[in-house]
Amino acid sequence: MAKGIVAIVGSPNVGKSTLFNRIVGERQAIVHDEAGVTRDRLYAKAEWLTREFQIIDTGGIEVAFAPFQVQIRAQVEIAIEEADLIVFVTDGKVGVTNDDRLVTKMLYKSNKPVILAVNKIDDDSKLDIINDFYSLGIGDPIPISTAHGIGIGDLLDRIVQLLPEKKVKTYDDAIRFSIIGRPNVGKSSLTNAILNQDRVIVSNIEGTTRDSIDTPFKRDDKEYVVIDTAGLKKRGKIYESVDKYAAIRALAAIDRSDVVLLVIDADEGINQQDKHVVGYAFEASKAVIIVVNKWDLIEKDEKTMAEFTKQVRREFKFLDYAPIVFVSAKNKSRINNIFPEIDVAYNSYNSRVSTSILNEIIQDAQIINPTPDFNGGRLKIYYARQAGIKPPTFILSVNNPNYLHFSYLRYLENRLRESFELIGSPIKIILRERN
Repeated sequence: MAKGIVAIVGSPNVGKSTLFNRIVGERQAIVHDEAGVTRDRLYAKAEWLTREFQIIDTGGIEVAFAPFQVQIRAQVEIAIEEADLIVFVTDGKVGVTNDDRLVTKMLYKSNKPVILAVNKIDDDSKLDIINDFYSLGIGDPIPISTAHGIGIGDLLDRIVQLLPEKKVKTYDDAIRFSIIGRPNVGKSSLTNAILNQDRVIVSNIEGTTRDSIDTPFKRDDKEYVVIDTAGLKKRGKIYESVDKYAAIRALAAIDRSDVVLLVIDADEGINQQDKHVVGYAFEASKAVIIVVNKWDLIEKDEKTMAEFTKQVRREFKFLDYAPIVFVSAKNKSRINNIFPEIDVAYNSYNSRVSTSILNEIIQDAQIINPTPDFNGGRLKIYYARQAGIKPPTFILSVNNPNYLHFSYLRYLENRLRESFELIGSPIKIILRERN
């Protein structure tokens, strides 16, 4: 089942970001009493009663022409369009405002299910206030207090009750890989080159692709599914940064993938948007391959590829395990180099190792490079076992997890990667204190 998307909307300073933080369980959004502090949408994963969903925080909409209001309104419109369910937050202390009515008009046009939350209802004496909000015609308001955590459970119950179930077709025994990247780097062209047929519309206008497209195919008797992530949809003049706009659709594609192909533009080079988009794949612990597209546009000598590889490694230090492939989707050149890397990354992502060999490698690693003193002690690793795959996850039984220095964790990751030839896949190491 696919994760649903929930958008939190409302006028400024009603408590949207505080609600976002309550639901996510972390302080990921900026919280400030000054109206308009939240200007970019924030995305996060949330879970309630075993139901996972994506949640979007948005800036405040107001009738008055305030700074950044054009950008904020465009962002909120995008969030509403992407969402399966919308939580409309209002201010119980202020009552129904013209800003609330403006938001209500936007929500009527969306034809999406909406939950009305009246915030700042701190005690039962204020419950009568919520009756005024029936005038918005959205349904039964839910009283909450984001500051004190009151009513958040009731709100989450309503969310999981109303969130539509989206079933995703599964492809047994097929390698599922998605193609992500900022707009106009050649994702659809690469999909066509891989499929060797024009199954996806290709255009140099940013935003041609509207939805993610899953295409199963066979190559060399192996089953694959390529997921072409949606790019921008042209909506007049959009002021927000492009990476934020593309991210929410990339999330859904990444969730369904085993391997993620990050496409970057060789001609334009690497920028922050590339890091932002692939950051979701990194956080989701997916196998990653970096595909440098439009290599035909680069003037080359014998050092060009090596120099560009150094630049990629420097900019994507957190993806040091990801192989790099140079292609031209337009000319369909070097496309065949992608598939061996997909196969290797997929096999690494699903790799299982022998417990006895795993413990030999961990013990040898400690002999070659003893653990350092850290946090008032020295880490001792007694036993190791593999807990799972996708990605390979290892549990180490230790004397005290607090004694592990980050650099030693990286050392152990590298030893495991080299020993088991885990290429393209992340590794998870979990420390458990021995009883």
